[in-house]
Amino acid sequence: MSRAQGQRVLVAMSGGVDSAVAAALLRREGFDVVGCFMRLGTPGEDLKADACDAEPETARRMGRSLPVLPAPGVKIGHQGCCSISDAADARLVAAELGIPLYVCNFKADFGRVIDYFADEYARGRTPNPCVRCNDWLKFGKLHEYAVNMGCDFVASGHYARSGAAEGETWLRRGLDHTKDQSYVLFGVPTDRLSRMLLPVGGMHKARVRELAKEFGLPVFDKPDSQEICFVPDNDYASLVDRLRPELAREGPIIDESGRVVGTHQGQHRFTIGQRRGLDVAVGERVFVTAKDPDSNVVRIGKREGLMARGCLAGEANWLTAEPPAPGTPVWAKYRYNTPAAPARVRVLESGEGATPSGRLGRFSVEFDEPQAAVAPGQAIVLYDAADPDLVLGGGWIERARGGA
Repeated sequence: MSRAQGQRVLVAMSGGVDSAVAAALLRREGFDVVGCFMRLGTPGEDLKADACDAEPETARRMGRSLPVLPAPGVKIGHQGCCSISDAADARLVAAELGIPLYVCNFKADFGRVIDYFADEYARGRTPNPCVRCNDWLKFGKLHEYAVNMGCDFVASGHYARSGAAEGETWLRRGLDHTKDQSYVLFGVPTDRLSRMLLPVGGMHKARVRELAKEFGLPVFDKPDSQEICFVPDNDYASLVDRLRPELAREGPIIDESGRVVGTHQGQHRFTIGQRRGLDVAVGERVFVTAKDPDSNVVRIGKREGLMARGCLAGEANWLTAEPPAPGTPVWAKYRYNTPAAPARVRVLESGEGATPSGRLGRFSVEFDEPQAAVAPGQAIVLYDAADPDLVLGGGWIERARGGA
């Protein structure tokens, strides 16, 4: 008997092609598949719905009350993975596969992600809401729902690979490195990693689309979502202005010599390494090299001012049996779209900020060569130097060392 027989899996269905194919593959393998669409909402939306309920036809069969869905025209993350059109696509896929689809209202929980996003910019940091969403919701809150539904696993359409053998769990890069999403999954706790299935992680994107067409899924040619789902028109600064209006105040732009060369309307409108949109004329190519949220100062300079020899990271999450030994060579990825760089890692002792167990806390990273725009607030994920697909763990950058 295969592992799938008698096993129930909750699939996070976003309405996209990847999660649709993930559900189809698991069903074909013999799993009892239950779909779940996470209704997240967007700032300012008044969404009233049950915490988690089945789609109408499934609800009628199960004798459950019908979900209260938003009225037509309500704006729900139109460009990401939680829009009304995405919900409709998820319904179509579930109907084609003959599986139940639940709509879970995570709006209140998602508010934590949005608050984090705004608060990080207020602190002068660069947030990564997609990683937090995975940690707190997709492989956090959703796992709790899965347990309540009697599910053995939670699955998604992420391009990464996971597994468990002889009591050990592991997370690896997706086979299609151009679509790899292991970076955004580093924070999954090891106990949940062992119950996580990633069916498309061992495939290339082109093959996933081929399978979607073979399965007769209506989303086989649906474009991938690229932007943050809750940011209207990709204008994150205006969103932060609305959420934290006290940040929208004029401040100076200062060059390397300390000279004021311009003004801005809030330090939150800039990120470390930014080159475009500075609105200053200094006769040379310059970048944002530092920000001070207290004084509302934005500093600019040459590329050399962006370079960092290393960084300090907190909130460590190790996916290996033991944290890396001091000086362990690694590949360090400090931005989602930046290639991993060779480095060495040292887990800090409890007196240096780590917890007594050493499993959590802080670690330092020393790059083999200085790296540009290592921004506080971003995740830094570490991969095995000898096996670059294997995720060792990661954390959140607190400060860069040796940069501006």
